[in-house]
Amino acid sequence: MKFRPCIDIHNGKVKQIVGGSLRDEGDHARENFVSGQDARFYAELYKKDGLKGGHVILLNPAGSPYYEATREQAARALRAYPGGLQLGGGVNDQNAGEFLDMGAAHVIVTSFVFRDGSFHEENLKKLIRAVGKERLVLDLSCRRRDGAYWVVTDRWQKFTGIPVNEKTLSEFASYCSEFLIHAVDVEGKASGVEEELLELLGRFTDIPVTYAGGVADDLDLEKVRRLGRGHVDVTVGSALDLFGGTLSYDRLRELS
Repeated sequence: MKFRPCIDIHNGKVKQIVGGSLRDEGDHARENFVSGQDARFYAELYKKDGLKGGHVILLNPAGSPYYEATREQAARALRAYPGGLQLGGGVNDQNAGEFLDMGAAHVIVTSFVFRDGSFHEENLKKLIRAVGKERLVLDLSCRRRDGAYWVVTDRWQKFTGIPVNEKTLSEFASYCSEFLIHAVDVEGKASGVEEELLELLGRFTDIPVTYAGGVADDLDLEKVRRLGRGHVDVTVGSALDLFGGTLSYDRLRELS
């Protein structure tokens, strides 16, 4: 298990939010932490500490009045740590190459591939043609409903008809190099991890997987390690002392 750092950007600021509270209307989110530092500060820190595979996420849609400020923050991070960070948020086949040119190691994609509740294979193939499978991360962030986990899109606001299970993980693994999976119902709450989801991910070994959501303390980190069988990586946001929490960044970076 490795620690994967994060830089979440909303309304032009580095923030930690409650994931399920995000709304495009009014660019609203319930905030846990708003940083006085810009995204470059965190990118330089992660670079100094040799942390790779972290993600930068743009939490405003392209039509938002805040989008350009959010995008500029992301660009600062990528320029500060070229090849060290992945980027997600509004990525499609037309702009994916631009983000790689800015310095992203990989692009992370959800909504362009899972639209209107369905899997659009042709859009995924367009992305593969644009950037290559080896630089593509599929974000299968999900929420629980009716006893199963379902992929959610559009900044986690819309359910799809795509379940996250052993079958779909194996199928989608043939299209990308990694998965990023936020447990959205607990994202930003530091209220404990989704154990059933982690057990599922722990049985999957085809490609690397990073889990995010609900980590609050050392006990949760041990659950990620145990249920993920040591090969599921972890992102910690709101609980990290970098973002106003209590978990030590200095100790977590030693995992990597």
